[in-house]
Amino acid sequence: MSDPDPIAKPSRPSRESGRGLLKGQQTKAAIVEAALGLATQIGLEGLSIGALAEVTQMSKSGVFAHFGSREELQISVIREYHTRFEDEVFYPAMAQPRGLPRLRALFANWMKRTSIEIDSGCIYISGAVEFDDRAGPVRDALASSVRTWHAAMIRAIASAKEEGHLDAGVDEAQVLFEIHGLILALHYEARFLKSPGAIARAEAGFRNILRNAGAGACDAPTAPATAARRKASRPSKE
Repeated sequence: MSDPDPIAKPSRPSRESGRGLLKGQQTKAAIVEAALGLATQIGLEGLSIGALAEVTQMSKSGVFAHFGSREELQISVIREYHTRFEDEVFYPAMAQPRGLPRLRALFANWMKRTSIEIDSGCIYISGAVEFDDRAGPVRDALASSVRTWHAAMIRAIASAKEEGHLDAGVDEAQVLFEIHGLILALHYEARFLKSPGAIARAEAGFRNILRNAGAGACDAPTAPATAARRKASRPSKE
């Protein structure tokens, strides 16, 4: 086959333009990093181009050039949060055998991240409060990320049924609902009420869910970070 007309061939980017592209990507990544840090403290709705420009010591026009709108910035933060959630919670659990070991690992990793977020805040939870009744791309991106995670949990529960680790008649959606309820309760109890022993109660709740689903004694403990466990279990000074 003959080569196409040389005029039609795309020119290779110069070394200078390649370096400029890389620098632009690094700058955008740094902005998203700063935006994620802000969002965990003040929520997605609190993000603004102006506040982010101040934190990153950039001009408003410089921040705006990378995103174009506050909405696009918020969506970028949601995607980054979801990527980190997968890296910390989902992918490490995939090294475990199918069935109950993997389901336990998923919950243990989720609990570990939740223990850390008792201080830093959870985008999934705070975002749901902010955007639960507001239609639009930001809500859609947030809901899509949560549904993706829930679908992974449903698959893990179904796998545990297929492996004979849970009763064949177990309703996967009900088990997920109850597990998710533990996480939400943990945030409320530990982050808002500062109730001592909240992590231990969440772990006991998970074992109860598995036991009710036919997993037997289910005495293998989950393992959130020890320091985070002590912190969440410490009585409030108030």
